[in-house]
Amino acid sequence: MEIPVINDETASRRALIKLLSAGAVAVLSGGRIMTASAAAALVPLTSADPTAQALGYVDDSSKVDAAARPTHKPDQKCSNCVQYQGQPGDARGGCNIYAGKSVAAGGWCTVWAKKPGT
Repeated sequence: MEIPVINDETASRRALIKLLSAGAVAVLSGGRIMTASAAAALVPLTSADPTAQALGYVDDSSKVDAAARPTHKPDQKCSNCVQYQGQPGDARGGCNIYAGKSVAAGGWCTVWAKKPGT
């Protein structure tokens, strides 16, 4: 029976495999799960944010300038957008577009796309 030799090369390979495995598990299992405490930790997005400005974000969908944003419809809100990560009834929630920030459930931006089933 041959005893395996552990050296710096095999040890670092093992560490890399463990790290990649742990990362894959984290992404696959927890990447889309957002708890209430995680949502509370997000920074509220404001219309002063450069990305928000570029995408026409507003906290209140009813205040969208129809002349400037002709694609907007009154029933379009962050809460019924496929990108919204909040739960029904939440005032704010995460958004796939604005990483690390929360958006108002009643908000809107040009990236809005209807969430299936809403």
